[in-house]
Amino acid sequence: MAGSPHQASRQRRAKVMTAAAGSAGPVAVPLILCALLAPSAAYVLDDSDGLGREFDGIGAVSGGGATSRLLVNYPEPYRSEILDYLFKPNFGASLHILKVEIGGDGQTTDGTEPSHMHYTLDENYFRGYEWWLMEEAKKRNPNIILIGLPWFPGWLGNGFNWPYVNLELTAYYIVSWILGAKRYHDLDIDYIGIWNERSFEHYIKVLRRMLDSQGLQRVKIIASDNLWEPISTSVLLDSALWKVVDVIGAHYPGTHTVQIAKLTEKKLWSSEDFSTLNSDVGAGCWGRILNQNYINGYMTSTIAWNLVSSYYEQLPYGRCGLMTAQEPWSGHYVVESPIWVSAHTTQFTQPGWYYLKTVGHLEKGGSYVALTDGLGNLTIIVETMSHKHSTCIRPFLPYYNVSHQLATFVLKGSFSDIPELQVWYTKLAKPLERRLFKQLDSLWLLDTGGRFTLDLQEDELFTLTTLTTGRKGNHPLPPKSQSFPLTYKDDFNVDYPFFSEAPNFADQTGVFEYYMNVEDPGEHRYTLRQVLNQRPITWAADSSNTISIIGDYQWSDMKIQCDVYIETLDRGGVFIAGRINKGGILIRSARGVFFWIFSNGSYRVTGDLAGWITYTAGSVEVTAKMWYTLTLKIKGSFSSGMLNGKPLWTNIRVNYPKNGWAAIGTHSFGFAQFDNFHVEATSS
Repeated sequence: MAGSPHQASRQRRAKVMTAAAGSAGPVAVPLILCALLAPSAAYVLDDSDGLGREFDGIGAVSGGGATSRLLVNYPEPYRSEILDYLFKPNFGASLHILKVEIGGDGQTTDGTEPSHMHYTLDENYFRGYEWWLMEEAKKRNPNIILIGLPWFPGWLGNGFNWPYVNLELTAYYIVSWILGAKRYHDLDIDYIGIWNERSFEHYIKVLRRMLDSQGLQRVKIIASDNLWEPISTSVLLDSALWKVVDVIGAHYPGTHTVQIAKLTEKKLWSSEDFSTLNSDVGAGCWGRILNQNYINGYMTSTIAWNLVSSYYEQLPYGRCGLMTAQEPWSGHYVVESPIWVSAHTTQFTQPGWYYLKTVGHLEKGGSYVALTDGLGNLTIIVETMSHKHSTCIRPFLPYYNVSHQLATFVLKGSFSDIPELQVWYTKLAKPLERRLFKQLDSLWLLDTGGRFTLDLQEDELFTLTTLTTGRKGNHPLPPKSQSFPLTYKDDFNVDYPFFSEAPNFADQTGVFEYYMNVEDPGEHRYTLRQVLNQRPITWAADSSNTISIIGDYQWSDMKIQCDVYIETLDRGGVFIAGRINKGGILIRSARGVFFWIFSNGSYRVTGDLAGWITYTAGSVEVTAKMWYTLTLKIKGSFSSGMLNGKPLWTNIRVNYPKNGWAAIGTHSFGFAQFDNFHVEATSS
């Protein structure tokens, strides 16, 4: 027993009670309550008639896109602490699954992630941060399941915005990523997806043959990371396809599965879910999904988008991660309530356990599931999440009305002799009543006939388990939150691999990497370079111009200065910009103040990334293959600009937007370099 129920420190509101007032076990409520309030329903948990479906784990997505962008730049020890809360078993979220983006150089929601093959003969298995993240997850949990989900670079389309022009070539591209993961990082990829929320065509069978030819029979295929249809019908009608699809994965299924998907007899996963603010609102949504995806839809795995909100908050779906870590410059992070809601399931189950057949909904709102390892261990999760704290953004789940209820559970079959259950509790409520993953007194069942009663109110979560390994891990409090520095400089002369991304820059279209210019042994030997010359196969509304943002969205007045170098002779151009008001999948319509120069000897000042709104334009002595210093000043409703310290325009009116990020970028997908970036800003 965890402690006496009479100790004041353990006397919370009446939560767990034995069913009979005269039982010998500890009673956590006054006996008078048991007499006055009869249980409203009884729920049997029994394995006598066999077990339900095999449990495949709970996980989260890094990517789709660029959602872990800022995490890799966190200083230690804070970076390791964040990773502990996500992956360390019996500590925080204790995730069973990590699903990562296979970068395709394109905009995939909140930014771009670099491909391991920018071009046909180009291979680099160290670009980006997903390799690092998978390695760190494996360090903490060697059994974590790894999944890759592809996006595709432009060269695979051979001029078309479509990755299935040459099915063998596309399959080779994906298989090379899987082989690179093993060869260079000793990472075994367990599952591979198709194309996020897009068509699958006849590619799946080709991919399976390519995997098998490379000795990757163990890698399983998830299809199609979109909706239940048309993939379910295709699997039923095509026996060859049925053989090669291991899991049918749907995005945001709203806890329900279509009948045809069930008829396939394949594993059914919610392969992307959540996408909800990580406050208690999102936590309630997450808690309900984790139970009811199986109860309503027989889904045996649920994967949250996204793992950690480590991207600028004003990008689309800001703070839709299980926790928040968006300030590498301060080290501040927040362990949000979805972490502890996850722990209610993940710390007391493992992939390979089985659901009981006896799971379902509570009479007055909420649900319960139970899982077993087949060796005598049992874990029960009960949730009563209502609309107050569980409105989901993307799954569009209906509101649930939950009433106060006493729910009696009866353990039968091989569980009837369980003597004791550990109890963990969460309450989503106002701050003074809020409880996150608190261990309560153990529940003794020796003389109750396997019966116990829960006093349930809305927005609560219980885990009752035979396991004693649960733990609410903690690290010292991180530093306090701080705004992005008002003065920021980067000369890119750092000890990073030359293909890495610069700290705090968030590529929105195009890919900007550290570069060593062997032709310049002087000041500009180390630069930041935009490395794409071809538009990727677009998944979102990518801009036709490349851009990388940085800074504080609340910046208003600012001075931006940067050395620039245009490599492209024909139609080459670069810009620096301020007050950028949009990013991610909205980048095409981004407004701001953009200062462009072009290799044809002209300059422009525009009010948008697309270049439709022109404030001023003119001729300058600019050509490719030369370094120039651009300076852009924005103060109030006016802007001024200089080229190599000489004014080009002064006090042009720029009324909109009033604030936003700073940025650098190129015209179209042209090679260009940047150096000695410097911004001085004030917040609005």
